[in-house]
Amino acid sequence: MAKIEFIDHMGQSTVVEAENGRSIMETAVRNGIQGIQADCGGACSCATCHCYVGDDWFSKVGAAEGDEEGMLEFAFEVKDTSRLSCQIKMSEQLDGIKIYLPSQQG
Repeated sequence: MAKIEFIDHMGQSTVVEAENGRSIMETAVRNGIQGIQADCGGACSCATCHCYVGDDWFSKVGAAEGDEEGMLEFAFEVKDTSRLSCQIKMSEQLDGIKIYLPSQQG
């Protein structure tokens, strides 16, 4: 299984295993990661799973598009590497991805 490193806004790191095909949001919720609320359950209809993709990984996951791009308008502290974690599916190619969490969710 691939691993995800979640880093909260205080710099605390937590590494968890993720099943291929599951979203980063699903993995965060299943592992009790604080900072991902996931109010809509992954339907891309809120911004409570907002995260920042590590710079080294952003080119592999790409920028937000379509509905996700629109939902990010409701997120706090949006940056160039902002994504909704419900829209990033895990795979072996993302093994070791670093996901940074904002100080609050929208």
